[in-house]
Amino acid sequence: MIESAYIHIPFCHHICHYCDFNKFFFEGQPVDEYLASLKKEMTLALDISPAERLKTIFVGGGTPTALNEKQLEILCSHIREVLPFEEGEFTFEANPGDLSIEKLKILKENGVNRLSYGVQSFNDELLKRIGRSHKAEDVYTSIANAEKTGFDNISIDLIYSLPGQTIADFTETLEEALRFGLPHYSGYSLIVEPKTVFYNLMRKGKLKLPTEEAEAEMYGLLMEKMEAYGLKQYEISNFAKQGFESRHNLVYWNNEQYFGFGAGAHSYTDGSRNSNYGPLKKYMLPLEENQLPFMDQHKVTLAEKMEEEMFLGLRKTEGVSIDLFKQKFDVSMMDIFNGPIKEMAERKLVEIDNGHLKLTRDGKFLGNEVFQSFLGVIQS
Repeated sequence: MIESAYIHIPFCHHICHYCDFNKFFFEGQPVDEYLASLKKEMTLALDISPAERLKTIFVGGGTPTALNEKQLEILCSHIREVLPFEEGEFTFEANPGDLSIEKLKILKENGVNRLSYGVQSFNDELLKRIGRSHKAEDVYTSIANAEKTGFDNISIDLIYSLPGQTIADFTETLEEALRFGLPHYSGYSLIVEPKTVFYNLMRKGKLKLPTEEAEAEMYGLLMEKMEAYGLKQYEISNFAKQGFESRHNLVYWNNEQYFGFGAGAHSYTDGSRNSNYGPLKKYMLPLEENQLPFMDQHKVTLAEKMEEEMFLGLRKTEGVSIDLFKQKFDVSMMDIFNGPIKEMAERKLVEIDNGHLKLTRDGKFLGNEVFQSFLGVIQS
C-alpha cells in the first residue's frame, strides 16, 4: 500500500554551487505546461497504482516557492484534486525570502502544514560563497511570517563542512538556528557532487574544505547542541521534538513504497524503483501520449530489498527491528547478515539494543562505511 508522494518542482531563481538536483533557471521555462504535465502524471500513476489514502506529501525541488502566486495556487489545486489526501503531513520546501505572506496564505489554505527552509548557514559571507541567494535576515523574516500565518511545524536545514567554514562559525550558526525554538532541524555535511560548481573548483584545486577531523568535530557539535536543546536525534542527520519527526522522510528510511512525481523524480511502486526523465521536454513528451515518464524501471529483487532494509533502516537512531525483518522476509537478519554485523559490532560501530540493530555513537560518524558493508553480501 502506497501512502506517500514526493512532488518535484525543478525551478530555481538561483542555482547553488553545491547543488546537483535536477533543476532549471526559472526564467523562460515552460512552468505552466510543466504543472499541467504533473497533474497528468499524478492521474496516470493513480490509475495504475491506486492509493486509498495518502498520509504524507512532500513538495521539493529545486525551489517550489520560486513559483509565483498563481502557479502556486494551480499546483496546490492539482494536488488536492488528484491525490487522495485529506489529513496528514503536507510539507513544502522553501527558500528564505521566497515566501511572501500571500504565498504563505495560499499554502495554508490548501492544507500545507509543514515548511522546510533551506537555511544552510547564518553567515552571510559563507552563504554568498556557496551560491545562496538569501541572507540571514531573510530567515528571521520568513519564519516570523510563517508563524504569523499559522504555521507551527517548521524545519531548518543546515550544511556543515563548507568551504572555509570554521568550528566557531558553525557553532554560531547552530546557536542562531536553535534560538528560534523550532520543532525540527536537519544538519548535513557537504558532499561535493559531479557536475556542480564546487566539483569543478575542486578538480582545479581551488576548493578549500575543512579537514575530515574538523568535519567530524562539527557533526559531534551538531549532536551535542541538539540534545542540549531537547531535540532528539531520530535519524543520522535529523533532530526533532517529540511528535515532530518528518513522517515523510521516515517512509524512505522504513523502506516503504512511495510515489514520485515530476522531472527527475524517483518512485518506489509495485516493487519497482523508477526514475523519471530529467530534461523537461523528455519528461513531458511521454505524458502527452498518456505514458508515465519513466527513464528507468528496476524490479527490486528479494536480496536488494533485504539490503535496503538494512542500509536505510540503520540511518534511524532506533535502527532496524530484528523481529520486523523476520516478519517481512521470513529469514533471520542475524543469519543473512552475520558477517557484516559481526565485523561492525567488533569495531563497536553497531550494537543490538531493545530488539534493534543500531549504530553506536561512533558508528554515526562512519555511517556510510557501515551501510556499504551490507551490500553484495547475499549470494544470488
